[in-house]
Amino acid sequence: MDLFNRLKAIKYLISNGLSFRKVRHMRRILILNPKGGCGKSTIATSLAGYFASNGHKVALADYDPQGSSLSWLANRPEKRPEIYPIKGYESGLKNLPSYVTHLVMDAPARLEGQELDNLIRISESIVFPVLPSPIDIEAAVDYLDLILNRRQLVMKQAKMALVANRIKENTLSFDILDNFLEKQKIPYVATLRESQNYIKCFDRGLGIHELAPYLAYTDWEQWQPLINWIDSKKSLPG
Repeated sequence: MDLFNRLKAIKYLISNGLSFRKVRHMRRILILNPKGGCGKSTIATSLAGYFASNGHKVALADYDPQGSSLSWLANRPEKRPEIYPIKGYESGLKNLPSYVTHLVMDAPARLEGQELDNLIRISESIVFPVLPSPIDIEAAVDYLDLILNRRQLVMKQAKMALVANRIKENTLSFDILDNFLEKQKIPYVATLRESQNYIKCFDRGLGIHELAPYLAYTDWEQWQPLINWIDSKKSLPG
């Protein structure tokens, strides 16, 4: 992180009642897309569940007033590893516990301007899901241009990856999306199928990796490239 963006990040943290020391060793991942209904909450909740089931201390910050991620968390069984809920849409990260090692942030739709800059500054990695439809691709084009105009933030403060979400293989819609994502300057790391497993996960408060293997093995395989990217240095700012 360069000095300018470091100072901006510290200012934002202080305004939220946090310290840079408190979060500098915390893994911070933002799920971002300008369009509602693209699966941000599905990816955020499954990612939080994955980290928690692997022994990490996880917080899930929902910045969308609709509160889908927190609704999922309300369904989570007590016997499952704890995930700390944060109403990001009300108080930002002011209630973030100091013990948290992994912070997953579910961004609202139509995030832009200073609010977008603030969430990018607090993030290390950004996951950008896109659905296989002309409307979603068009929205992604405009938003990716907006983000790339913040290139200093995205490249130095956070790294970003693209995910094809809710896809059906061997369809024209997926071929079009796949071709579009392959041409982007941002890494295209994973394709996730449309599956009833994600509905089961929401109803049960589970991440996709917390379902039984016989149900979700195919989904685990599709998630692995995204997990590999998150675990790699490629997902971290320089």
